[in-house]
Amino acid sequence: MTASAQFTLEDQADGGPRLVLSGQLVVSTLSPVEAKLRAVDAAKVIDISGLEEVDTVGAWVIYRLSRDLDAAIEGASPEAERLIEAVKDTPDDTQTVPPEEPLLTKVPGDVGTAVLGGISGTKQALGFLGAVVMAIFKVIRHPSRLRMTALVRQLQLVGVDALFIIGMMSFLVGIVIAQQGAVQLQQFGAEIYTINLTGRLALRELGVLMTAIMVAGRSGSAFAAQIGTMKLTEEVDAMRTIGVDPIEALVLPRVIACVVMLTLLGFYSSVISIIGGAVLGQLALGIPFVTFLSRIKEVVPVLDLWVGLIKGPVFGLIIGMTGCYQGMKVEGNSEEVGLRTTKAVVEGIFMVIVLDAFFAVFFSKIGWL
Repeated sequence: MTASAQFTLEDQADGGPRLVLSGQLVVSTLSPVEAKLRAVDAAKVIDISGLEEVDTVGAWVIYRLSRDLDAAIEGASPEAERLIEAVKDTPDDTQTVPPEEPLLTKVPGDVGTAVLGGISGTKQALGFLGAVVMAIFKVIRHPSRLRMTALVRQLQLVGVDALFIIGMMSFLVGIVIAQQGAVQLQQFGAEIYTINLTGRLALRELGVLMTAIMVAGRSGSAFAAQIGTMKLTEEVDAMRTIGVDPIEALVLPRVIACVVMLTLLGFYSSVISIIGGAVLGQLALGIPFVTFLSRIKEVVPVLDLWVGLIKGPVFGLIIGMTGCYQGMKVEGNSEEVGLRTTKAVVEGIFMVIVLDAFFAVFFSKIGWL
């Protein structure tokens, strides 16, 4: 572990104080003491014999102290002397902020960079999709290549472990739909249609949509963080070295788990939302709980159930692919893991909402209303 830089002020017998530096005065250890060093207003001697290590930044700090305090430097090692001599010629007015680029060239440059970045990102995403499709075909031809243990583990993490939180969210959403629907419909004397409103919204839209948003935040981010960390620790490269395809071993189980469990969780969420609406109907509207549920079968078309079931696997595919893709894109340092995890959640939710709008128009066009 790098020892932080330290300093003390000692009184000398001949008058002025003696500034004694110790530890390692390098760029990574300078921050805690720099402000305190700047506050030193008097020293006759700067003793750096106790310094274990000095880099150019530390040498500049020593030289600046010596110049500003008019103090002599003592105890410098040959290496420290060379560094201090080298930084003496550095002017104080060196420009650290780059000159601002003219607007006439900056805007086209930024637009061009964004377009090229978008094209490059699209190519990489299509390449990742192609790799996943190839892995799926390999598994279909050789089912034994599918890692069942990893798949079951991901099914548990994505689906079973999320049952409670999705159930609670769906129950409360069902209560909100029923309560707000009843308030609005009462103005027209049509509160009985609260059952229709709750059932259709839960099965057709909110059940699967809210579940997808929850899974994107919970599992999509986990996929990006897990795979990204494995990229940083070179586990993914090690898998390739020993002949294991990371797409088959890491991506495929997660994507399949998302596709399967989002379909089931979407249906589960819709049912819990309807139960929440039935509870609200019993308590606030005087509609018996059993009557509310039995009326659902009569007033909600089966098509609404199919609409929700069709959306589920598509949303799951998008969330799983986005999370794994962002994880595989991690490079460099741990900060990248956080950035890619955030992108996985944001892009996953954005894509889900875009697809939901597409489905709304599509089902309307084919008459599934």
